[in-house]
Amino acid sequence: MNRNRRLRQNSTMRSLVRETTVLPSELIYPIFVTEGRGIKEEIPSMPGVYNYSVDRLYEIMEQVVNSGISGVMIFGVPVHKDSKGSEAYRWDGIAQKGIKYIKNHYPDIVVVADICLCAYTNHGHCGIVNEGEILNDETLPYLAEMALTCVQAGADMVAPSDMMDGRVEYIRKVLDNNNFKNVPIMAYSAKYASAYYGPFRDAAHSAPKFGDRKTYQMDFANVKEAMREISNDIEEGADIVMVKPALAYLDVIKEASQRFDVPVAAYNVSGEYAMVKAAALSGWIDEKRIVLENLYAIKRAGANIIITYHAIEAVQWLKEI
Repeated sequence: MNRNRRLRQNSTMRSLVRETTVLPSELIYPIFVTEGRGIKEEIPSMPGVYNYSVDRLYEIMEQVVNSGISGVMIFGVPVHKDSKGSEAYRWDGIAQKGIKYIKNHYPDIVVVADICLCAYTNHGHCGIVNEGEILNDETLPYLAEMALTCVQAGADMVAPSDMMDGRVEYIRKVLDNNNFKNVPIMAYSAKYASAYYGPFRDAAHSAPKFGDRKTYQMDFANVKEAMREISNDIEEGADIVMVKPALAYLDVIKEASQRFDVPVAAYNVSGEYAMVKAAALSGWIDEKRIVLENLYAIKRAGANIIITYHAIEAVQWLKEI
């Protein structure tokens, strides 16, 4: 008889032989920055997550610093929206203001700028639209300009999430030509057209006004296509690749981590967060245990970096085990 239970008999023994660890330094916390002053507004579909005006960012940033997590990902929530998402690439846009504030006050925190037009366009799509068609090549200069202004504001890394073909190469060239050769790109390489994004769209007011995003985000049935997307992004200059969402795509994370020799990030998205929170608030699940189990599953699948709204709470729970 193989007595495998010998190594499970108490918490110290289990910790000694544990195969997978989740460290605070591997977590990134997403932050929504909105225009105005004195604003800390809870997002109804994401309990515990808020829209912050720049003057109140210190409230969440103090928690980030004290938690020991490595970084934050910034999403701007502008007041003005237009057909070309012009607020996305203004030097004094809301995302750029948030980035500048954080880097000025918390220089040791890694700031990742999400690069996409969806929250800034009046139609809610991630690219330029003409007669109902989302244009790929015409969108690339706008994305690159957004990346450049975010880096000029102080972003340590840019993360294009739009899923336009060729955007990594275009952004890389623009950054290089402006003396930002050392700024890495974390590409949303395998971003699926998912129903798990609903609460995020509430937070960023970015739901499409017509149609959907299935012509540019990936079909959730496909894995081989995800590997092609990731391979293309690496060839174009991506330093880190991402799979999004995480929990329903653990197989994709696993495949990517085994096939490619670059760091793999996974985004534990808003819908995944909201389901856990809703069930916990109803008393149906043990939130702490569920969150840690989910994070360990993502890490076990092969993710090196986890972007999650649970990050700050999870650090406290990780200390307990």
